[in-house]
Amino acid sequence: MSDLTVSGSRFSYPFTTLQQIARDILAQAKQGGATACETNVSDGFGQTVTVRQSAVETIEYNRDKGLSVTVYLGQKRGNASTSDFSPQAIRDTVAAALSIARYTAEDNCAGLAEKDRLARDYPQLELYFPWQLSVEQAIELAKECEQSGFSADSKITNSEGTTVSTNESQFIYANSLDFMGGYPVSRHSVSCALIAEHNESKQRDYWYSVARDAVDLESVREIGRKTGLRSAARLGARKITTCEVPVIFEAPIASSLIGHFASAISGGSLYRKSSFLLDSIGEQVFAPDIQILDLPYLAKGLGSGPFDEDGVATMERKIVENGIVQGYFLGSYSARKLKMSTTGNAGGAHNLIIQSANTLEVPELLKKMHTGLLVTELLGHGVNGVTGDYSRGASGFWVENGRIAYPVEEITIAGNLKDIYRGILAIGNDVIVRGSKQSGSILIDRMTIAGD
Repeated sequence: MSDLTVSGSRFSYPFTTLQQIARDILAQAKQGGATACETNVSDGFGQTVTVRQSAVETIEYNRDKGLSVTVYLGQKRGNASTSDFSPQAIRDTVAAALSIARYTAEDNCAGLAEKDRLARDYPQLELYFPWQLSVEQAIELAKECEQSGFSADSKITNSEGTTVSTNESQFIYANSLDFMGGYPVSRHSVSCALIAEHNESKQRDYWYSVARDAVDLESVREIGRKTGLRSAARLGARKITTCEVPVIFEAPIASSLIGHFASAISGGSLYRKSSFLLDSIGEQVFAPDIQILDLPYLAKGLGSGPFDEDGVATMERKIVENGIVQGYFLGSYSARKLKMSTTGNAGGAHNLIIQSANTLEVPELLKKMHTGLLVTELLGHGVNGVTGDYSRGASGFWVENGRIAYPVEEITIAGNLKDIYRGILAIGNDVIVRGSKQSGSILIDRMTIAGD
């Protein structure tokens, strides 16, 4: 196993110090009578600059550190945490975890991951790219982004701000099965929100980019330009009459549909029986040409990682094949609750990617829909994870004869996720990577639109 050691100059603590803290915690827990112990020690910092109307609105700089300790007394579990790395605070935190464990009920599923599943050797995944960005440089980038938005359309009259953010952190996870692993990660972003105005109509929209490596971010000019054009395009939005039509979820929000699926087949939802996809392995949940992959080893991936929160080695998996569910997302605890094996997903899915044999350019997607609704923004949280019922406020564009006709707002789209997944007709090739769940625009055969 090879850990990437980072110069202590960028972090508050050298990587070796985090390792030593973890060793001390494990030793103290054992001395205190713990039969097993696991700990997570982290250290990070970030810088965020926001500009509005070419004036600096906020400059934030943060340094964070913390450690958590979980001890086991047989099958009794106790957990405590602190942000104080002093020797006395560490001793007190271990003692607190032990005290909590003594008073908790036994849980026959509690405990560390199986030893043979731990990631003893793993690849470097290119997850850490420092961005040597001064406050002055961040301000200039934010101003350039915002100005590009104002220049994109004369109807852009105001700004809600442009933010340039950089974050870097490092962590160690260790347990009493002689596992210790960790690495540094980075996450940088640029976002912009602008207001367009014409006659009595006002509209806002936004655009943003996220990446491990700053060179992979969209250019600030392009982020600003897209924000300006999207805001102006929403002017003159109207309601539509209630109808049942095909719907396209634009790529930036289509990934939320995949997120609901991931939640429904995650261990916690399944063993609590609070999922609409109970016992779904082997079931046809999606349209027959849909594949969903979980890829933890993508270089620079926002969801990549060589091991999960239990230290279990991750693995590439086909979650959905030809529309049929092949497996769940399980950590060690939820796997025991379900009498199954961990899938290396303690903490959730990794890079979850949906694919279709029927992949189209966005104009072709609109033509295939012919008449219906292109949704570009979702509002509210009307998703019932137990039944799959889906009802959310939305805005976007009405499409006629395969072309965008006019913007719409103040509507609600509704259906059931089981019907939505089975009703996927095609997926766009316009994938935008902003997180761990990735999808192009998704065309659904039919949903209910509630309007006038």
